[in-house]
Amino acid sequence: MLAKIKDEFSSLSKRDILILSALGIIALLPIIHYLAIGGTTSYYLDVSIKVCVYLLLALGLNLVIGYTGLLDLGFIGVFGIGAYTAAIMSIHGYHFLISSLVAIIMAMLFRLIIGLPVIRLRGDYLAIATLGFGEMVRIIVNNLDPLTNGPRGLPGVGQKISNIDFGILSLNSSLEVYIFSLIVVALGALASYRIEHSRIGRALVAIREDEIAASLMGVNVSKLKLFIFVISGIYGAVAGIIYTHHIKFITPNLILFWDSILLVSIVVIGGIGSIPGTIVGAILFYGVPELLRDFLGSQLAEFRMLTFGLIMLLMIIFRPQGLIPSERRKYELKPETEKVKEEEDENLFDLEKR
Repeated sequence: MLAKIKDEFSSLSKRDILILSALGIIALLPIIHYLAIGGTTSYYLDVSIKVCVYLLLALGLNLVIGYTGLLDLGFIGVFGIGAYTAAIMSIHGYHFLISSLVAIIMAMLFRLIIGLPVIRLRGDYLAIATLGFGEMVRIIVNNLDPLTNGPRGLPGVGQKISNIDFGILSLNSSLEVYIFSLIVVALGALASYRIEHSRIGRALVAIREDEIAASLMGVNVSKLKLFIFVISGIYGAVAGIIYTHHIKFITPNLILFWDSILLVSIVVIGGIGSIPGTIVGAILFYGVPELLRDFLGSQLAEFRMLTFGLIMLLMIIFRPQGLIPSERRKYELKPETEKVKEEEDENLFDLEKR
């Protein structure tokens, strides 16, 4: 088993090794800064932890959009379910490990319940259905006042959310939480890589390219779609757990439709189906604007949506495969020969002239 895993990772290209090395150095920068200033402030560490949260969400969404081709516009709802379940159980005195396990199970259960009726939908219809799921979660937590404290958020007056506590180890500082978040992100990326290069991953790509052809080849399309739909919920739940137990406060304003669009933008701009691209996309779309806010003031936030729109438009025109495309996706978008390129560039007017 170990030899097989070693062989897979030895096949990494030089590009992937360079990207991973650069990302590793970037991940160490907040720690170096924190230690250099004597641990007097944790602002950059807090921003880095939030980047890790968005990274987990983007990795989970990449399983659905990147590998399977399902446009999910309500993924932020999974984050909300995980975060609120962890917060409610922590407030009622349950241990971190128990509340985390229940939060993950609840997120997977909700994905299963929602997935059963909508998984057979395609394209715009699937996008609208998942969008409704995300909005449904936000409306429920906003109006279920006795349990969620409504728009005021959790915890309420006299209530408290615990730290991340494993019994033998409790994470009490931002540095410890950040290191833990990095480990979770690394494990999430590793799991995503293993899925991509497994038999299931190849079947998911076949579904993305042509459902009918995949079905004719013996792939159980509905079963695999539902499977990856549910598995992606683990990423969203874990992200919500880390956020809740670190910030110790959550409101319905964290489950907005805008956040779902941000996650889709991270996956698309970074590179659909690309793990390094997803990581870079999360850093650029969340980490960099937050850091610039510190230097340039909060006025930058007013132009964020306009900036995203312009970047998306430019990427679609000049680099449709994303910043760091997956090797498979890159070859899919690249014509094999000049003749094939000419045929693809032809329009209906050229064909009529023949």
